[in-house]
Amino acid sequence: MLTDAQCRNAICPSDRKQARFADAGGLYLQVSPAGSRRWFWKYRLAGVEKQLALGSYPDVSLTAARKARDAARIEKSDGRDPVQARKVSKLKAAALTTDAFKEVALEWFGKHSDRWSEQYAIREKRNLEKDLFPYFGTRAVGDIQPIELLAALRRVEERGALDVARRVLITARAVWRYAVATARAPRDITGDLKGALTPHRKKHFAALVDPVKLGALIRVIRTYQGGPIVRAALQLAPVLFQRPNELRGMAWAELDLDASLWTIPAARMKRQKHGKENGPPHLVPLPRQAVEILRALHPITGHGVMVFPGERSHERPISDNTLRAALLTLGYGPTVQTVHGFRATARTMVRERLKVDPRVIEAHLAHASKDQNGGAYDRAEYVEERAVMIQQWADYLDKLAAGADILQFKAA
Repeated sequence: MLTDAQCRNAICPSDRKQARFADAGGLYLQVSPAGSRRWFWKYRLAGVEKQLALGSYPDVSLTAARKARDAARIEKSDGRDPVQARKVSKLKAAALTTDAFKEVALEWFGKHSDRWSEQYAIREKRNLEKDLFPYFGTRAVGDIQPIELLAALRRVEERGALDVARRVLITARAVWRYAVATARAPRDITGDLKGALTPHRKKHFAALVDPVKLGALIRVIRTYQGGPIVRAALQLAPVLFQRPNELRGMAWAELDLDASLWTIPAARMKRQKHGKENGPPHLVPLPRQAVEILRALHPITGHGVMVFPGERSHERPISDNTLRAALLTLGYGPTVQTVHGFRATARTMVRERLKVDPRVIEAHLAHASKDQNGGAYDRAEYVEERAVMIQQWADYLDKLAAGADILQFKAA
């Protein structure tokens, strides 16, 4: 066994790369020709020889080195690899330097936000900044208790925002899982809140599916006196049944009226960021009636970029609220018919009245549908079939508006 004097006086001959001075139980002092002295413990694991660094002499004394060796031997006897345990310990120590909830959450956000759509990223950031940071920002994420998180979510519920509370919990769950993965929290506490929030019943967008009532609505839309731009958008909404944001953001460059086709760029579609950047555009065949409406509007807005420009800036479309307010002016409030509800109206009536294949309807709605085995998304666009469908639908709406008998068509 070594003594302190031997450790102090140990040298390595200049013609050797290193010299080892054994103590006991696999502990040895490794000395370099330059004079550095380092402690190592040699052990075997699954038949493989390994070395665990225990520090430099004299910073780590002979007695301290022996204690470190004994602690490592206990780890090994417990079935743990001391070298791996040391690596994990260092990683945890590094991670714990930034264990405040806000820091962990922003780190998580930065790791994932690049693959999110802009709208989704804004919503996640808002959940953090409005409903979580004010209560937990400077707290160590591992110290926060389930009851505290529940109290924060209750405050969201007290605003009447039950669905927002649910989404904030989802955001919190992602942060806690990241905290667990990076050793900032011992466990995901959000699992303890399962069933603790007030259930939220999702409300569907109001949509008329009665032919007579829909015919009456089409008639009043065509008599709208609020201006040609809004009237044209209102007329196209039930005919094309695309999402309101996609409709109001229509640009003249997206239209080929001679080919009766509207090409919506992938970036404007409701998709994840990858789909917006790399996905195909959404093709919308235009029926004869839609082409006529757009040609009539072209002398008014065709000199600009937007088909439905706003009043304040012709480079920006009409606002989200413009069409909602127009419907309300016509006597159709949000409990009767919404702009988004025209999608449900068409989806139901095209299927029930015109007997169109649901896959064609879903393609027109830009809904990704899985195959029968739940695998890859069906990328069929059914453009030709949708062109037939959309013309039948536009003709059907004309008949309803004229008060004609309700006819049922067969899809071609």
